[in-house]
Amino acid sequence: MGSFHGETIRQRLPDARLAAVADPVPGAAERLGADRAYTDPEQVWADDDVDAVVIAAPARFHADLVVAAARAGKHVFCEKPMALTLADADRAIDACRAAGVVLQVGFNRRFAPDWAAARILLDTGQLGTPRLLRSLTRDPGGFDPARVAPGTIFLETLIHDFDTLRFLNPGAEPVEVFAVADALVEPEWRDRGLLDTAVVTIRFDNGAVGTAEACFEASYGYDVRGEVLGSGGMATMGDGRRTGLTFSYAAGRMIETARGDQELFAGAYTAELAAFVAAIRTGTPPPTTGEDARAALAIALAAAESVRTGRPVGVEGK
Repeated sequence: MGSFHGETIRQRLPDARLAAVADPVPGAAERLGADRAYTDPEQVWADDDVDAVVIAAPARFHADLVVAAARAGKHVFCEKPMALTLADADRAIDACRAAGVVLQVGFNRRFAPDWAAARILLDTGQLGTPRLLRSLTRDPGGFDPARVAPGTIFLETLIHDFDTLRFLNPGAEPVEVFAVADALVEPEWRDRGLLDTAVVTIRFDNGAVGTAEACFEASYGYDVRGEVLGSGGMATMGDGRRTGLTFSYAAGRMIETARGDQELFAGAYTAELAAFVAAIRTGTPPPTTGEDARAALAIALAAAESVRTGRPVGVEGK
């Protein structure tokens, strides 16, 4: 993801320049065409030529990096999740607020055309009041179960869906979560804490009910979809097809599907970084904030607790 963001800044954002890349692995900066190569983020904080940073390190480092960047006066774009605990999320938000820097979090679906169009329908009242919402993520598989940390399905996969459900129910907040999850793709890893398939039901304070689901393996490709049923109509989002081709033959038919997020959401990834640059230049709030990241994290933590206890769990508010 870091490489893709670096390529976007270098090749697709005319209003930004890739000044430096910090990576412990040699060669990343040269490959991406950055002006300077660093192996330690401390070198970035000390670089006066760097106005803003994109954090795409492993999730366990995010909160500390956000705080350090803010204290150095750098605007921050952080990949999701921004933190792994609510205390760390608050620490990151407070640091950016105190430093007066922009903090934007990488919830890319908000910038995908289908999802953005659905939000316009909601904001203009054409969908009416949301009643039922749905968001799903199905990865194409091929993951190494030994490298999947506990809680990944909630903290790094479904956290997109949790943010999406909030995005599609504007003004409402989640109050209760019930989740079920199991290791259905890699059942031999179940006793080691792997969860690779999950369904989460979320009740909002306006009465709407949302469902989020994820699975780490869909044999047909990468599949991300959403739906809102409101009092005034319904909107559906997402189409995993790479092209409009459907090939019918004697044994059945084949549809070409996208194989990963960078293929399906390339435009959205570019749009979110363009919005980050615009927020810095204009001094306006970013479209996805640290508070949005905290709210999605609260749902994720409640979902994990619900699986552990087998009961509905309240969502901790701010």
